[in-house]
Parts: sequence; structure tokens; C-alpha cells
Amino acid sequence: MSSPDEALALIRRGTEEILREEELLERLRAGRPLRVKAGFDPTAPDLHLGHTVLLNKLRQFQELGHEAIFLIGDFTAMIGDPSGRSATRPPLSREEVIENARTYEQQIYKILDPERTLVMFNSSWMGEMDAAGLIRLAARWTVARMLERDDFARRYSAGQPIAIHEFLYPLIQGYDSVALKADVELGGTDQKFNLLVGRELQRDYGQPPQVIVTLPILEGLDGVQKMSKSLGNYVGIAEPPEEQFGKLMSISDTLMWRYLELLSFRPMAEIERLRRQVAEGRNPMEVKFELAEELVGRFHGAEAARRAKEAFIARFRRHELPEDLPETAVAAPGGRIRLSNLLKEAGLVPSTSEALRMIRQGAVRIDGERVSDTALEIEAGTTHIYQVGKRRFARVRVTA
Repeated sequence: MSSPDEALALIRRGTEEILREEELLERLRAGRPLRVKAGFDPTAPDLHLGHTVLLNKLRQFQELGHEAIFLIGDFTAMIGDPSGRSATRPPLSREEVIENARTYEQQIYKILDPERTLVMFNSSWMGEMDAAGLIRLAARWTVARMLERDDFARRYSAGQPIAIHEFLYPLIQGYDSVALKADVELGGTDQKFNLLVGRELQRDYGQPPQVIVTLPILEGLDGVQKMSKSLGNYVGIAEPPEEQFGKLMSISDTLMWRYLELLSFRPMAEIERLRRQVAEGRNPMEVKFELAEELVGRFHGAEAARRAKEAFIARFRRHELPEDLPETAVAAPGGRIRLSNLLKEAGLVPSTSEALRMIRQGAVRIDGERVSDTALEIEAGTTHIYQVGKRRFARVRVTA
């Protein structure tokens, strides 16, 4: 059993800020289980490693004996979180929200203990609130205070429109903490304003204000921009093991340490030991292998992680082609098809212009042989394995 000070040290790991730390320590010393809330808007069907930064912290609280509340913002998702945005976010339909939320419930238990997780939907209370109740809630905050938020202030100063319903988002997120009587709320650094609104609203409703724990936004595979499916720099937690493994092995040696701190369950002392070993000459790729195997194992099991590692070594170290690829048929009405068009039709690239760019860069192979002729045509009746970049493969049969 961890002491309050030991528990606080564990909670501090990978966090950006704890407001207020002395309040959290006081509650840990009280010895009662805390209600720890993290909210997720189901704006897309798949969770990725960026989301697991919060999920990992929720798991830590669970391991310390506290109650984890995974809040699905099915009501707020229909508004659209304006955090960090320079324009009004298009709202989702109720059907889209419900479908996305269903997939979330299937994915979170790869990390969280289902026996100690309370899954809630904020439509449970917001769907029951009438117009008068919403007006009373809005009356607890002023426009001036809302404009203290950086993104709202920037848009207002630039003369960009801010829809009234966007002001409601932080208030509803804050009211979620009131409805749940949250002791602690977790969120990304971009959520700090919304988390503070919850703290203030709890005071207004006569509740002890929640402690806020903010966590950094995880960079994507490019090491620059926030991990995002729309940017293509993500690792989805439901992706196949080999895809996850290959993506994780593609990160830079510098980003590897960031991922170890925020995503690995290894003790910090062990991560520091690995860092010293690399500084003393150990190949960082060996550490990256350990990280990839740990994360893939978390989502798919140790055996699947082992097979993914073996496949990676076979494919990229020995330059072997993947076996048992499903066959895709691409039509060549004139008996021949440009390679750039074939790559697009086979789903290996989003457009022919991207295909041409990849060919010029030497990133396209046919049966393992690099090709550089952008005008190359493929005859009907042939079947080859086409590769674009390091991870995209397809066995394509060209039909007349």
C-alpha cells in the first residue's frame, strides 16, 4: 500500500500541472477513495495513443485504490469542443456520437480495470436539464471571464465569429464535475480553462472544488504536431499489431523517451537506467524494440507483440516481403495501367499526385525492387506485391 507521499510522487509522473497539489495531498491523507474523472468526446470512432496518456493516469489512480470515472461526453460532442480552434467546430449528429461512443467502451478496457471503472454519459444529466436550467447555469459565468480563454480571446480580437453555443461547452464540462461530485479531474493542457470552470462551479454549488491534473499533449509520429488521426501521425489502439509495431519503430530516438515517460508503465528509475545505457553506447533501437513490444502487448497480448516484432525484423532488416497478403484486383480497361493510378486504385496512396511524388522519392517498390519511372505502365494479367514507404503493402492483380 502506497503512502500518501508515494502516491503523490506516482501521480506527478508525466503531469504538466497539479492544481492544487497541497489539496490533493490532503485528500490522499484522508484515506477515502477519490472520484477521479476524465472526459472524452466521441468525435471519432477510434482512440489512439494520445488518448491513452489520460487513460494511463486514470489507471494509476485505480491502482492506488481510487474510483475512475470514464465520462463519455455524448452531449457535449454534439456541441463540439472549441478548445484550441480558430473556427467553430461542426457539431456531430446524435447517430454519429452514439456509434463512436460504442467503440470507446470496447477499447478503454485494454488499459482500465473494468471492475473499478465507472462509465458515464453526460447526456444522463444534461439531457434532463430544461431551458430554464441551462439559463441558470449560463448565469453563473460572464462573457468577460469566458474571453479570458486564449482561443476565444484570439478569435474575438481577430474579428472571427464565436457562436454562443461554444460558450456553453466549458460550462457544461464544468457542470459534469458538479453532477459527478468529482474530487479530481484529468485533462490535457489545452483543457485547463474548462477544468478551472468546473472547479469554480463546484464552489458555486457548495461542493469542495476538484483538484486539476493537466497532462501534456502527446506528439504524433512526426514528433512535431499533436497526435491526430486527421494528420495521419497517430497509432490507433485498435490497429493490427504489425501496424502498431511498425509505426512505433518509426519514431525518432528523441521522441522515444517522451513516449516512454508518458505511455510506458515502467518505473521512472528503469527509464533513467535505459537512458544511461544509451548514453554509454547502447543502440537506441534496442530500447525502441522494448517500447514497441510493451505497447503492442498491452493492446493485443504478449504473443501478438512477439509475432509483430519478428515480422518487423523479417521485413525491414532482412528486406523480406510480407506473406499471405490479401489480393486486390485493379482494372486496366486498355490492357495497361499507369503505376501511379494503380497505387491509388489499390489504396496505397490517397491520390495519383501523391503516388508520383513517392515514385520520384524512391519510396515505391515492386516485388522488393525500387522503381523510379513515373511513366511506368503495368500490364493486365500480372500480379505483383507493391510497396509504398516502409509499411504499406498490397498484392495487386491487374485485370483487363
